[in-house]
Amino acid sequence: MTVAAAQGAADSAANLVQSVDWLAIAPPALTAAVALTVLIADLFVPERRKPLLGAVSVAGLAAALLLLIPLRAGDRSTFCLTAEPEVCSYTADHFTLVIQLLVLGGALLTALLSVHELDGGRSGDTGRKLPAGEFWFLLLSSAAGAALLPAARDLATLVVALEVATLPAFALVGLKRGDRLSSEAALKFFLSSVTATAVMLLGVSFVYAATGSLHLTEIAAGLDDVPGKLETLASAGVALTLVGFAFKAAAAPFHFWVPDTYVGAPLPIAAYLSVVSKAVGFSGLILVTVIAFPSHSDVWGPAVAVLAALTMTVGNVAALRQSATRAWSAVRLLAWSSVAQAGYLLVPVAAAAYAGTDQIGSTVAYALMYAVVNLGAFAVAALVARTKPLNRLADYRGLASERPLVALAMGFFLLCLAGLPPGIVGLFAKVTVFSSAVDAGLGWLAVVMAVNVVIALFYYLQWTAVIFRAPETAEDGRPEAEAPAPVIQPAGTLVARRAPAPVLVAIGLTAVAGVALSGAPQLVLRFAAESLF
Repeated sequence: MTVAAAQGAADSAANLVQSVDWLAIAPPALTAAVALTVLIADLFVPERRKPLLGAVSVAGLAAALLLLIPLRAGDRSTFCLTAEPEVCSYTADHFTLVIQLLVLGGALLTALLSVHELDGGRSGDTGRKLPAGEFWFLLLSSAAGAALLPAARDLATLVVALEVATLPAFALVGLKRGDRLSSEAALKFFLSSVTATAVMLLGVSFVYAATGSLHLTEIAAGLDDVPGKLETLASAGVALTLVGFAFKAAAAPFHFWVPDTYVGAPLPIAAYLSVVSKAVGFSGLILVTVIAFPSHSDVWGPAVAVLAALTMTVGNVAALRQSATRAWSAVRLLAWSSVAQAGYLLVPVAAAAYAGTDQIGSTVAYALMYAVVNLGAFAVAALVARTKPLNRLADYRGLASERPLVALAMGFFLLCLAGLPPGIVGLFAKVTVFSSAVDAGLGWLAVVMAVNVVIALFYYLQWTAVIFRAPETAEDGRPEAEAPAPVIQPAGTLVARRAPAPVLVAIGLTAVAGVALSGAPQLVLRFAAESLF
């Protein structure tokens, strides 16, 4: 009897052990493993060999991207309940793979932009080198959390992934030691994020109390049959849960941290936040609304529609007010532009509440376009900041004379963001988002979007025109770019103005990707449509 009882206990314990599909979790797991490797290696690698840490980080992110190839079927799940194998905490479906491609690709381009600053270059406008070991560890850790989030299928994993992606970002923003703007930006980012997370956790607790589960599919089933006395609690939980993801997506009124954070952070990190952080927020928002809360679309649908209208309007109006001669006005304009773009990205999510999940493909397609061209614009800004650290819009005047190919690339990126030819992929993405609002019967939101697109044309075209203007002339009549250097600078310092190869590679990759997508924009939508659940 004792032997039988022991055998039964052993069988029960065995049934509680979850199997792990290591290939399914390989992309975020490898990224996290490389982060730990870099952190430990930094303790032993001498200062002159610190560039090896950057090479290892870039190689690790590239390897993580390659690990998406064997997962392209999108049919893997792991960490499933033993009693209910179809209920899993991690799913590598097509949606997951597309967002992981965006996240890891964005992190790789950020790493390329960062290599020069860490391996002998200077950290933007402060002239101080960034600590290599800490930087690479924090960047890889954040990328690992961001890659984990789209695969999460329960609220606990979603919250953990969101915080793993966010907490290292606080430190990255404040990594310019001794810089007041950097410290202030990190503190503002941290305090606002903590507040949003606290509100989201309160919402998660309400949802768990109403449904008794944290798995998204189980929550959806539970919300379909909530007892009447818990209906108000469930609706409040649904609304509050969206707050944390709206903050990460920089949706108004949770956007106020964006401009100061982008200005205070190293430029590669500003680029990272504008794309990867936004992808994290939108993927989490899509997961909870479409999978967990479909029965409460009457709660989150109107809320997201209002957020979309408010976000695009606030972002575009603030971008329109940027002065060309104000310090860091170029970075501020990109920051407010990213807020406006977040408003466009929210439109299909709102439409999904009225017309079904097919609308989500428009958000994914727009996110892919935005990631490519926005990273390219930040890469050009990082290049200009090497010689003009204040990074004003006026500093881009004459760029076409100094660096014609870079100027052409920047003009193309801005036209893509504006949705004008030859940036066909930007036009195609905006038309797709506009159509999703019309198809869902959100005519008022489509009108608001159309007005905002017209507003945005002004500042995008104004910046493009500045790039191709003739450079201002110095007092001796020669172009400013050819004016003699100050006496305190030796004649040979012009050599330092040579563009670093990794930055040029990042600009080239994004430009080629943007041109390729503009040549076949329908492939983006088809690819995004296949990413639906």
